[in-house]
Amino acid sequence: MKFLPVFFLFCTALSAQSVNFKSEFIYEQAPFPSAHASTLVETPQGLMAAWFGGTHERHKDVGIWTSQMANGKWTPPVEVANGVQSETLRYPCWNPVLFQMPGAELLLFYKVGPSPSEWWGMLIRSRDGGQTWSTPEKLPEGILGPIKNKPVLLKDGTLLCPSSSEHDGWRVHFESTKDAGRTWQKTEAINDGKQYAAIQPAILQHPDGSLQILCRSKNDAVLESFSNDNGKTWSPLQKTSLPNPNSGIDAVNLNDGRYAVVYNKATQKKGGDRSKLYIALSKDGKFWSDLLPLENEPKQEFSYPAVIQTSDGRIQITYTWKRQRIKYASIGLLQ
Repeated sequence: MKFLPVFFLFCTALSAQSVNFKSEFIYEQAPFPSAHASTLVETPQGLMAAWFGGTHERHKDVGIWTSQMANGKWTPPVEVANGVQSETLRYPCWNPVLFQMPGAELLLFYKVGPSPSEWWGMLIRSRDGGQTWSTPEKLPEGILGPIKNKPVLLKDGTLLCPSSSEHDGWRVHFESTKDAGRTWQKTEAINDGKQYAAIQPAILQHPDGSLQILCRSKNDAVLESFSNDNGKTWSPLQKTSLPNPNSGIDAVNLNDGRYAVVYNKATQKKGGDRSKLYIALSKDGKFWSDLLPLENEPKQEFSYPAVIQTSDGRIQITYTWKRQRIKYASIGLLQ
């Protein structure tokens, strides 16, 4: 697929916005038929994406694959982690999350196990931008690492990881480390999984120092909560104006003070449709206006986005395309 820029002018409640939009597949062919749950990071060497790929989700051959943007092109996928336990036992891998420690290691968190209710957290490290990786480390008992979306680095050096569990209802909690994943602290779940069933939070940081999360839910809407103490305690979850069909989202702070979220524009009541994938912007994290659709093809799946903003100011997104490939989109806001 050719990677060509397209220019749009979108009129939203945030004002008219000129957009330079590009998209392409990260790969056209791969040694696995199914891919899902991508993650994206900017390293000193450039963009890197990771995802899980194999026969299908939950199959024991599912591993963690990566690709790097080199000279304007994505490199062929490389498997960097798997769930092999012994010569006779192998489990699937799940939900990789990349994070570049400033001036230090590139971290790749992922999960291994038969299902999300039984999986455990793993971590590998790279000191050369993902060219080579350390021996896999199993995270301490009860620590899963960031469950789908990227951590945030707080001013005091704490890496705050948005996490969740599915073994006792869908519940959100937070894990933190001050030494790049060598030692950990963990909060209690912020919800009981009954009134609101939420997982996979994405963290936004506000100018006053408060934190906001946006979560996937079974409640037909993206859920939110706020913290005024660096993620130690959180307000009760409540619905936002954004619909959610029980599908993963991601969000990011933008350099101009706005916020961006990528989400499926549907509700679970209408069948959990993942065919409409949109990016929306907000000035305050509360009122959202769609910027543009990334995908809109009936009866198809476009899901599990990852979104960052790179040093050149562009919004970079990866997402699952029909469970077959990982697609990449790049947006320049030209207003």
